[in-house]
Amino acid sequence: MMGAIRRFFRDRRGNLSVELGMAMPVLAALLLTGVEITRYVLINQKVERTSATIADLVAQSYGMSEAEMGSLFTASGYVMDPYDIENEGQVVVNSISSSGGVATINWQRAYGGGAGGSAIGVQGGTANLPSGFEVRDGESVVATEVFYDYEPMIFQTVLEGETLYKYAFFRPRFSSLETISP
Repeated sequence: MMGAIRRFFRDRRGNLSVELGMAMPVLAALLLTGVEITRYVLINQKVERTSATIADLVAQSYGMSEAEMGSLFTASGYVMDPYDIENEGQVVVNSISSSGGVATINWQRAYGGGAGGSAIGVQGGTANLPSGFEVRDGESVVATEVFYDYEPMIFQTVLEGETLYKYAFFRPRFSSLETISP
């Protein structure tokens, strides 16, 4: 009987299986955490790139029409691809000019069904600009805001979803873009 017990304690077969069984949940958690962090960073970069791209394209226009704005909103879907900006996000384009030291939103167009709404203000209202940013009298800027409803793919019970928000300001290059044509 004592010989059988000694052989049992000296037998090393299966040690790797036990160690792997103990380490596998930790390794799986690290892998899934890495996937979720990478996804979060990628979506953040896509949101930032979309705001800058759309603002730049509007600022390069000689004039803006509703049809051209629709085309730019369609393009925002390609920039955000594979993420669905139409249903899970929102793009807001504002034309802002200043007169008498007051920055006013001349026109505003939005695209997408996600949460959001302009943090800069409403069409015809005073623009709520970031601190340190001002629009001088007689100048105008194009401000694009992008919102995206981020929901964790893996750890939904641990992490909360949030609305990612980025904005970009560009000065119009060829005209003031204070009006949008039908």
